[in-house]
Amino acid sequence: MIGGISIRMIGFAESEARDIRRCLTALYSVRVGEQPLDRAFGLDWSCLDQPVPIAKNLLALEIIEKTKKYESRAEVDRVEFQTGEDGQLIPVVWVKRGDGA
Repeated sequence: MIGGISIRMIGFAESEARDIRRCLTALYSVRVGEQPLDRAFGLDWSCLDQPVPIAKNLLALEIIEKTKKYESRAEVDRVEFQTGEDGQLIPVVWVKRGDGA
């Protein structure tokens, strides 16, 4: 299971960071297939059925690819993981300025 995704912004002005964080939070909180008119929007959580090391890699790849597709102002610098009290994966996504910024 995924805990809350933490987004850390690198090199953005405060107002720009706030808007991009809002957009990324929306993207990361939706499961693929739930968004009418764009069924690819959101994250595919099926990777969580895999062993933890594989799930981390697949989820990180999903976050990187979806950020590139849906938020051109940002680029994922790295994805780290913390473990919650109940064994939840908590992704920490470090985001820097993208090509569309």
